Amino acid sequence: MLTVTRLTPHVAARIEGVDLTRPVDDATFAEIRAAFEEHSVLVFHDQPLDDEQQIAFSRRFGPLEVTRSINPAAGTPFARQSNLDIRTGDIIPPDDRRMVYQLANMLWHSDSSFKPVPSLCSLLSGRIVPPEGGATEFASARAAYPSLPEDLKRRAEGAVAVHDFAWSRDQVRPGFFTDRERAEFPPVQHPVVRTNPVNGRRSLFLGAHASHLVGVPVGEGRAFLAALLAHVTRPEFCYRHDWRRGDLVVWDNRCVLHRATPYDTVRHRRLMQRTTVGGDPAEFAAAAGRTA
Repeated sequence: MLTVTRLTPHVAARIEGVDLTRPVDDATFAEIRAAFEEHSVLVFHDQPLDDEQQIAFSRRFGPLEVTRSINPAAGTPFARQSNLDIRTGDIIPPDDRRMVYQLANMLWHSDSSFKPVPSLCSLLSGRIVPPEGGATEFASARAAYPSLPEDLKRRAEGAVAVHDFAWSRDQVRPGFFTDRERAEFPPVQHPVVRTNPVNGRRSLFLGAHASHLVGVPVGEGRAFLAALLAHVTRPEFCYRHDWRRGDLVVWDNRCVLHRATPYDTVRHRRLMQRTTVGGDPAEFAAAAGRTA
């Protein structure tokens, strides 16, 4: 029997009573999907998934994105978050470009917001977990929206942000992406306010990929986005997940921001496998107030 336990007043729930290493029947998945829409972040403990099992469960939410750019798992459905070389298993030095690339994960962001159709959700599996550090923090932009100060709320309505993958990496190391890498993901524009088509609840669509606002001086737009982000990431709208091996966490990229936190990448080994479910173009158009 599936049980759902709320972890904070505004975001995240623990799901028990299901074995994700085996096929999940339709009735059980319907309960999981309903919990996803209600709580935005779902935590499953003791799920020792292999890659095939994670892919199978992830596909219940929809078609998977294929990782591109310089992620070591590029060309597969996985985005590998790890300090271990994918070929040798050795620890990657902190100054290696692969580790610098991952530093941007410590900025609040929504996975794939830099794509023309942003993702639905991400699923992150803890395969090798360090004994300390490496928590993931989540912030609900949906829970935060109703209490947004009226002046910010009015300004957010109708605002359009430019989401640029290169900008999130530039915040860690200016000029990090090559011209070829920048061309692979050209900037896109997305409304700052979205509406969930399932329950009608509104949220802000922000994060480290959001560079500036359309039609607003760059500095002014970034200051406004920073003010919105400061509100969304207030402690009462956040959940912090301290990982243990076998955890699977699923979160809604439509309304949740997340960020990694540091761990000792020289002393400890870590391997997290992430799958990302692509967004539905028609659903996104409706949520963003556009015509598909």
